[in-house]
Amino acid sequence: MRTEVEALFDLTGRVAVITGGSGLLGYKHAEVIAAAGGTPVLVDLPATEPEAHARQLVEQYGVNALGCSVDITKLDEVTALLATILEQFATVDILINNAANNPKVESASNPAWSRLENFPLEAWEADLAVGLTGAFLCSKVIGAEMAHRNKGVILNIASDLAVIAPDQRLYMRDGLPRDQQPAKPVTYSVVKTGLLGLTRYLATYWADRGVRVNAISPGGVYDGQPDDFVSRLSALIPLARMARVDEYQGAVLFMCSDASSYMTGANVVLDGGRSCW
Repeated sequence: MRTEVEALFDLTGRVAVITGGSGLLGYKHAEVIAAAGGTPVLVDLPATEPEAHARQLVEQYGVNALGCSVDITKLDEVTALLATILEQFATVDILINNAANNPKVESASNPAWSRLENFPLEAWEADLAVGLTGAFLCSKVIGAEMAHRNKGVILNIASDLAVIAPDQRLYMRDGLPRDQQPAKPVTYSVVKTGLLGLTRYLATYWADRGVRVNAISPGGVYDGQPDDFVSRLSALIPLARMARVDEYQGAVLFMCSDASSYMTGANVVLDGGRSCW
């Protein structure tokens, strides 16, 4: 039985594309793919050094890995990415749409920029370009290749803020008037909620082509945020803490493997219970 259970989670021979693969969570997604025997392809901007991060995976896990510097908002670069993957590995099996802009409001020096009334149009367009247009283009190009092969998995990384609204009290600073208080930018909620719509659309669109499409909605991950912010947020969470950076790996592996073979169009919420309150 143990061998059968292990086989459910085995990704040996499967190639997984992870956008934003050099980032805090993206690299953790890549780690669990590698640990399960898969081949991670880390896709990110050149400044994040995806090639160097891929080499770290090779050294740590002894698997194939590839780092690719790609702007996922550009169709020609995503198309070239697929060609590179097929040239090197002859297949693509998993796409994790993880890339997103997420400015750290709690530590911004000029907090008022994030308020809806002040939010720059160029920031709106940039955030949607990465988080939604990028996910659309990668799904369009890489998902279509998987559909052509009649098998594949797409996992969209949404957020607890795709199912609840941001509690703007978390970002308030003492001594500032209301119109100068920081706020979680509108684009984060819009992008993450949009990913859930994309998930349902693609799940039904490609259901007859063997491509399963799901989402996870993680809560906030502790990454050195200010103590007062962490305390405020933890008070809203039944488990009374933020997530550790590695706590979503089990869910990612489940969603990308045959262990979830009868799941599509779903959104799994992993928020420490925050959305229950």
